[in-house]
Amino acid sequence: MVLRCHNRVLLLLVILALAATALPFVNYAPNRLVSGESRALWQLWPSYAALGLIVPALLLVLAFLPRRGALAATLLLAEAAFIALVWSAGRAATDLAEQGSTLARTSPGSGLWLWLALSLLICSDVIRRLTVNPIGRWLLQAQLWLAPLWLLLSGELDRLSLLKEYANRQEVFNDALAQHLTILFGTLVPALALGLAIGLWCYRHPARQGPVFTVLNVIQTVPSVALFGLLIAPLAGLVAEFPWLARVGVAGTGLTPALIALVLYALLPLVRGVVAGLNQVPADVLESARGMGMSGKQQFWHVRLPLALPILLRSLRVVAVQTVGMAVIAALIGAGGFGALVFQGLLSSALDLVLLGVIPVIALAVAVDALFALGIALLEVKQP
Repeated sequence: MVLRCHNRVLLLLVILALAATALPFVNYAPNRLVSGESRALWQLWPSYAALGLIVPALLLVLAFLPRRGALAATLLLAEAAFIALVWSAGRAATDLAEQGSTLARTSPGSGLWLWLALSLLICSDVIRRLTVNPIGRWLLQAQLWLAPLWLLLSGELDRLSLLKEYANRQEVFNDALAQHLTILFGTLVPALALGLAIGLWCYRHPARQGPVFTVLNVIQTVPSVALFGLLIAPLAGLVAEFPWLARVGVAGTGLTPALIALVLYALLPLVRGVVAGLNQVPADVLESARGMGMSGKQQFWHVRLPLALPILLRSLRVVAVQTVGMAVIAALIGAGGFGALVFQGLLSSALDLVLLGVIPVIALAVAVDALFALGIALLEVKQP
């Protein structure tokens, strides 16, 4: 009898997980100034290292089982592995700190990062196969983070070098978070207003869509650093000509050019989303609305806009995630945010400080994307 693999994605990910056993599990340094050395899983816990092969072996078996129950078992096993990996990182940091000194620094190694990523990929693939319900998928994805969040809040991970860096720079981190959120919402609000206005104008005048999209495409192709730099001189000149602008916060560097550049980058997906959303409304639906005696204004608010809203939200979702990432580059011109921590860490060759800026950006982007995904899923379920 020839065995047939029913989940080739799972098979590939398990093979990669087995290959990752050759990579370091954590990196240990006696203090912050020393580069340290890598520690493999079997070096940390020799008696239990063999248990690390049991989970890949079970997942390998499940990849060849066709039943739906195998998918549920795969999800439970991969999620348990993800939680165990997060916990073991904190446990390894605690054990190594007790063996050394309080100044010891333990950070996740490349093997641990890869295992965490592969566990999440397995969970994501299995959730996609288990259900087609968007809300069900969202809930299954969200519950993956409950146990790791509890471990973080309970203090189990406090001995990790990243958490030690956070404890030393908590006020700086909080300021960076506030600045990053200011950039995010300061971009989304005006970009949404301008995108809706330009999108409606293009929808009502199709002949003007070509020139508008050409200009927006040109803006989109300009590198972010170049656009930030191009805005410095004109804004500085305006402030010099009109000093009252400085009193309201306008300057050649800092938040002002960052917001202008990010709003310009956001216009193309938003305008396209508005035009595409309004154009995809079925003609028979509009004809039915006219037959019911609706005016043009009523058709727009009660028919066109609700049906176009999911596409508009998808465009806004792209813009929000894009803005979270591009706000990091805005730190180069003094806008602040997590980018300031990233570039400060790069200049001082402090990896923990770089991660203290990078990981929150990733977490914020994932959270923003998840919120939009939930809103879109609720709209799709509500609409017939």
